[in-house]
Amino acid sequence: MTDDAAPDLRASDADRERVAEILRDALAEGRLDMEEFEERLDATYRARTYGELAPITRDLPAARGAAAPAVSLTKDPDPDGGWADRIVGGDDGGTSTWAVAVMSGFQRKGRWTAPRRFNCFAFWGGGEIDLREANFADREIVINAVAIMGGVDVIVPPGVEVVVRGIGVMGGFDHREEGEPGDPGAPRVVVTGFAFWGGVGVQRKLPRAEKQRLREERRRQKLERKEARKQLGGASGYHDPLNLDLHGRSSERYREERGER
Repeated sequence: MTDDAAPDLRASDADRERVAEILRDALAEGRLDMEEFEERLDATYRARTYGELAPITRDLPAARGAAAPAVSLTKDPDPDGGWADRIVGGDDGGTSTWAVAVMSGFQRKGRWTAPRRFNCFAFWGGGEIDLREANFADREIVINAVAIMGGVDVIVPPGVEVVVRGIGVMGGFDHREEGEPGDPGAPRVVVTGFAFWGGVGVQRKLPRAEKQRLREERRRQKLERKEARKQLGGASGYHDPLNLDLHGRSSERYREERGER
Protein backbone atom coordinates (compact mmCIF):
# COMPACT_ATOMS: atom_id res chain seq x y z
CA MET A 1 0.00 0.00 0.00
CA THR A 2 1.72 3.12 -1.22
CA ASP A 3 -0.87 5.64 -0.15
CA ASP A 4 0.03 7.00 3.29
CA ALA A 5 -3.64 7.20 4.16
CA ALA A 6 -4.37 3.62 3.08
CA PRO A 7 -3.99 2.02 6.54
CA ASP A 8 -6.71 4.33 7.84
CA LEU A 9 -9.21 3.46 5.11
CA ARG A 10 -12.21 1.41 6.16
CA ALA A 11 -12.10 -2.25 5.13
CA SER A 12 -15.06 -3.99 3.53
CA ASP A 13 -16.56 -7.41 4.20
CA ALA A 14 -14.87 -8.64 1.00
CA ASP A 15 -11.48 -7.47 2.32
CA ARG A 16 -12.00 -9.34 5.58
CA GLU A 17 -13.10 -12.44 3.69
CA ARG A 18 -9.90 -12.38 1.57
CA VAL A 19 -7.81 -12.35 4.74
CA ALA A 20 -9.96 -15.14 6.25
CA GLU A 21 -9.32 -17.26 3.14
CA ILE A 22 -5.54 -16.90 3.60
CA LEU A 23 -5.94 -18.00 7.22
CA ARG A 24 -7.94 -21.07 6.15
CA ASP A 25 -5.18 -22.03 3.70
CA ALA A 26 -2.57 -21.58 6.42
CA LEU A 27 -4.57 -23.81 8.79
CA ALA A 28 -4.90 -26.51 6.13
CA GLU A 29 -1.14 -26.37 5.41
CA GLY A 30 -0.21 -26.63 9.10
CA ARG A 31 1.25 -23.12 9.32
CA LEU A 32 -1.27 -22.23 12.04
CA ASP A 33 -2.73 -24.42 14.74
CA MET A 34 -6.43 -24.19 15.58
CA GLU A 35 -5.91 -21.80 18.49
CA GLU A 36 -3.84 -19.38 16.38
CA PHE A 37 -6.34 -19.66 13.54
CA GLU A 38 -9.29 -18.78 15.79
CA GLU A 39 -7.43 -15.85 17.37
CA ARG A 40 -6.49 -14.39 13.99
CA LEU A 41 -9.93 -15.04 12.56
CA ASP A 42 -11.54 -13.17 15.44
CA ALA A 43 -9.12 -10.29 14.86
CA THR A 44 -9.99 -10.33 11.15
CA TYR A 45 -13.70 -9.95 11.72
CA ARG A 46 -13.10 -7.26 14.35
CA ALA A 47 -10.84 -5.25 12.04
CA ARG A 48 -12.29 -2.01 10.73
CA THR A 49 -9.38 -0.62 8.69
CA TYR A 50 -6.71 -1.89 6.33
CA GLY A 51 -4.09 -1.05 8.93
CA GLU A 52 -5.72 -3.53 11.33
CA LEU A 53 -6.02 -6.25 8.67
CA ALA A 54 -2.49 -6.13 7.24
CA PRO A 55 -0.55 -7.49 10.29
CA ILE A 56 -2.82 -10.55 10.58
CA THR A 57 -1.24 -12.28 7.56
CA ARG A 58 2.13 -10.54 7.51
CA ASP A 59 4.02 -13.75 8.42
CA LEU A 60 2.03 -15.97 6.03
CA PRO A 61 2.69 -16.63 2.36
CA ALA A 62 -0.01 -15.85 -0.16
CA ALA A 63 -2.15 -18.63 -1.57
CA ARG A 64 0.21 -19.21 -4.54
CA GLY A 65 3.46 -18.96 -2.62
CA ALA A 66 4.13 -15.29 -3.27
CA ALA A 67 5.43 -12.82 -0.72
CA ALA A 68 3.33 -11.75 2.24
CA PRO A 69 -0.07 -10.68 0.96
CA ALA A 70 -1.25 -7.13 1.08
CA VAL A 71 -4.87 -6.14 1.32
CA SER A 72 -6.08 -5.01 -2.09
CA LEU A 73 -7.65 -1.58 -2.37
CA THR A 74 -9.40 -2.58 -5.59
CA LYS A 75 -12.66 -4.46 -5.53
CA ASP A 76 -12.13 -7.29 -8.00
CA PRO A 77 -15.23 -9.19 -9.11
CA ASP A 78 -15.76 -12.52 -7.45
CA PRO A 79 -14.82 -15.49 -9.62
CA ASP A 80 -17.69 -17.29 -11.29
CA GLY A 81 -17.12 -20.57 -9.46
CA GLY A 82 -20.08 -22.09 -11.34
CA TRP A 83 -20.82 -25.67 -12.25
CA ALA A 84 -19.18 -25.33 -15.68
CA ASP A 85 -15.76 -25.52 -14.03
CA ARG A 86 -16.65 -28.84 -12.37
CA ILE A 87 -18.03 -30.65 -15.42
CA VAL A 88 -14.76 -31.61 -17.07
CA GLY A 89 -16.17 -33.66 -19.98
CA GLY A 90 -13.89 -34.62 -22.83
CA ASP A 91 -11.86 -37.80 -22.44
CA ASP A 92 -11.79 -37.72 -18.65
CA GLY A 93 -13.26 -41.05 -17.64
CA GLY A 94 -13.11 -40.32 -13.94
CA THR A 95 -10.70 -40.91 -11.09
CA SER A 96 -12.37 -44.21 -10.15
CA THR A 97 -15.08 -46.18 -11.92
CA TRP A 98 -15.89 -48.97 -9.44
CA ALA A 99 -15.69 -50.07 -5.81
CA VAL A 100 -16.35 -53.28 -3.86
CA ALA A 101 -16.93 -53.85 -0.15
CA VAL A 102 -17.26 -57.44 1.09
CA MET A 103 -17.53 -57.45 4.89
CA SER A 104 -15.62 -54.18 4.70
CA GLY A 105 -16.11 -50.66 3.39
CA PHE A 106 -15.10 -48.18 0.71
CA GLN A 107 -15.10 -44.40 0.30
CA ARG A 108 -14.87 -42.00 -2.60
CA LYS A 109 -14.67 -38.48 -1.27
CA GLY A 110 -12.76 -35.22 -1.46
CA ARG A 111 -11.29 -34.00 -4.74
CA TRP A 112 -11.99 -36.66 -7.32
CA THR A 113 -13.65 -36.95 -10.73
CA ALA A 114 -16.90 -38.90 -10.74
CA PRO A 115 -17.11 -40.95 -13.96
CA ARG A 116 -20.07 -41.12 -16.32
CA ARG A 117 -20.95 -44.46 -14.70
CA PHE A 118 -19.76 -45.62 -11.29
CA ASN A 119 -20.47 -49.26 -10.33
CA CYS A 120 -20.27 -50.37 -6.72
CA PHE A 121 -21.11 -53.50 -4.74
CA ALA A 122 -21.54 -53.90 -0.97
CA PHE A 123 -22.04 -57.29 0.69
CA TRP A 124 -22.18 -57.27 4.49
CA GLY A 125 -20.38 -53.98 4.24
CA GLY A 126 -20.86 -50.34 3.41
CA GLY A 127 -19.73 -47.64 1.05
CA GLU A 128 -19.78 -43.86 0.82
CA ILE A 129 -19.78 -41.87 -2.42
CA ASP A 130 -19.31 -38.19 -1.57
CA LEU A 131 -19.78 -35.79 -4.51
CA ARG A 132 -19.66 -32.52 -2.59
CA GLU A 133 -16.13 -31.62 -3.73
CA ALA A 134 -16.01 -33.82 -6.82
CA ASN A 135 -15.72 -32.90 -10.47
CA PHE A 136 -18.03 -34.61 -12.96
CA ALA A 137 -16.99 -36.36 -16.15
CA ASP A 138 -20.28 -35.40 -17.80
CA ARG A 139 -23.45 -33.39 -17.37
CA GLU A 140 -25.19 -36.59 -16.21
CA ILE A 141 -23.55 -39.38 -14.23
CA VAL A 142 -24.97 -42.73 -13.16
CA ILE A 143 -24.21 -44.43 -9.86
CA ASN A 144 -25.13 -48.11 -10.10
CA ALA A 145 -25.21 -49.51 -6.56
CA VAL A 146 -25.83 -53.12 -5.56
CA ALA A 147 -26.27 -53.62 -1.80
CA ILE A 148 -26.75 -57.16 -0.42
CA MET A 149 -27.20 -57.07 3.36
CA GLY A 150 -25.17 -53.89 3.25
CA GLY A 151 -25.54 -50.23 2.47
CA VAL A 152 -24.28 -47.47 0.19
CA ASP A 153 -24.59 -43.75 0.95
CA VAL A 154 -24.52 -41.17 -1.85
CA ILE A 155 -23.87 -37.57 -0.74
CA VAL A 156 -24.59 -34.72 -3.15
CA PRO A 157 -24.16 -30.96 -2.74
CA PRO A 158 -27.03 -28.46 -2.96
CA GLY A 159 -27.97 -27.56 -6.52
CA VAL A 160 -27.51 -31.04 -7.99
CA GLU A 161 -30.56 -32.77 -9.45
CA VAL A 162 -31.09 -36.31 -8.17
CA VAL A 163 -33.02 -39.10 -9.92
CA VAL A 164 -33.45 -42.48 -8.13
CA ARG A 165 -34.32 -45.55 -10.20
CA GLY A 166 -33.14 -48.45 -8.04
CA ILE A 167 -35.14 -51.51 -7.01
CA GLY A 168 -35.33 -52.82 -3.45
CA VAL A 169 -36.35 -56.28 -2.23
CA MET A 170 -36.65 -56.35 1.56
CA GLY A 171 -34.51 -53.27 1.23
CA GLY A 172 -34.85 -49.91 -0.42
CA PHE A 173 -33.58 -46.80 -2.14
CA ASP A 174 -33.91 -43.35 -0.60
CA HIS A 175 -36.13 -41.10 -2.76
CA ARG A 176 -36.31 -38.08 -0.43
CA GLU A 177 -33.92 -35.92 -2.45
CA GLU A 178 -35.80 -36.42 -5.72
CA GLY A 179 -37.95 -33.65 -7.16
CA GLU A 180 -35.70 -30.75 -6.21
CA PRO A 181 -34.75 -28.85 -9.39
CA GLY A 182 -31.07 -28.43 -10.05
CA ASP A 183 -29.21 -25.16 -10.48
CA PRO A 184 -28.70 -23.92 -14.05
CA GLY A 185 -25.81 -25.87 -15.54
CA ALA A 186 -25.57 -28.24 -12.56
CA PRO A 187 -25.02 -31.96 -13.16
CA ARG A 188 -27.66 -34.64 -12.74
CA VAL A 189 -26.95 -37.69 -10.59
CA VAL A 190 -28.92 -40.84 -11.44
CA VAL A 191 -28.85 -43.49 -8.69
CA THR A 192 -29.83 -46.95 -9.84
CA GLY A 193 -29.15 -50.57 -8.91
CA PHE A 194 -30.51 -53.25 -6.59
CA ALA A 195 -30.85 -53.61 -2.83
CA PHE A 196 -31.62 -56.91 -1.06
CA TRP A 197 -31.83 -56.77 2.73
CA GLY A 198 -29.88 -53.57 2.36
CA GLY A 199 -30.28 -49.96 1.39
CA VAL A 200 -28.96 -47.15 -0.77
CA GLY A 201 -29.30 -43.74 0.83
CA VAL A 202 -29.08 -40.30 -0.77
CA GLN A 203 -28.25 -37.24 1.32
CA ARG A 204 -27.84 -33.59 0.41
CA LYS A 205 -25.19 -31.80 2.47
CA LEU A 206 -23.22 -28.58 2.28
CA PRO A 207 -19.56 -28.86 1.27
CA ARG A 208 -17.14 -28.72 4.18
CA ALA A 209 -15.74 -25.37 3.06
CA GLU A 210 -19.24 -23.89 3.02
CA LYS A 211 -19.95 -25.26 6.49
CA GLN A 212 -16.71 -23.68 7.71
CA ARG A 213 -17.64 -20.39 6.04
CA LEU A 214 -21.06 -20.38 7.73
CA ARG A 215 -19.48 -21.11 11.12
CA GLU A 216 -17.09 -18.23 10.59
CA GLU A 217 -19.93 -15.98 9.47
CA ARG A 218 -21.83 -16.76 12.68
CA ARG A 219 -18.66 -16.07 14.64
CA ARG A 220 -18.24 -12.73 12.86
CA GLN A 221 -21.85 -11.74 13.52
CA LYS A 222 -21.48 -12.69 17.18
CA LEU A 223 -18.36 -10.55 17.47
CA GLU A 224 -20.08 -7.64 15.75
CA ARG A 225 -23.02 -7.86 18.14
CA LYS A 226 -20.61 -8.00 21.08
CA GLU A 227 -18.73 -4.96 19.80
CA ALA A 228 -22.01 -3.11 19.24
CA ARG A 229 -23.12 -3.83 22.82
CA LYS A 230 -19.74 -2.73 24.11
CA GLN A 231 -19.92 0.54 22.19
CA LEU A 232 -23.50 1.10 23.31
CA GLY A 233 -22.66 0.49 26.95
CA GLY A 234 -19.25 2.16 27.06
CA ALA A 235 -17.93 4.24 24.21
CA SER A 236 -21.26 5.95 23.55
CA GLY A 237 -21.63 6.82 27.21
CA TYR A 238 -24.85 4.87 27.51
CA HIS A 239 -26.08 4.25 31.03
CA ASP A 240 -29.21 2.88 32.57
CA PRO A 241 -31.27 5.97 33.44
CA LEU A 242 -33.08 4.06 36.19
CA ASN A 243 -29.94 2.34 37.50
CA LEU A 244 -31.77 -0.96 38.03
CA ASP A 245 -30.25 -3.93 39.80
CA LEU A 246 -30.73 -7.59 38.86
CA HIS A 247 -34.15 -7.60 40.56
CA GLY A 248 -35.42 -4.60 38.60
CA ARG A 249 -35.10 -2.19 41.58
CA SER A 250 -33.53 1.22 41.28
CA SER A 251 -30.61 2.01 43.59
CA GLU A 252 -32.74 4.65 45.28
CA ARG A 253 -35.53 2.18 46.01
CA TYR A 254 -32.99 -0.42 47.18
CA ARG A 255 -31.60 2.00 49.75
CA GLU A 256 -35.12 2.85 50.92
CA GLU A 257 -35.87 -0.86 51.47
CA ARG A 258 -32.74 -1.22 53.56
CA GLY A 259 -33.65 1.80 55.68
CA GLU A 260 -30.72 3.85 54.48
CA ARG A 261 -32.96 6.76 53.57
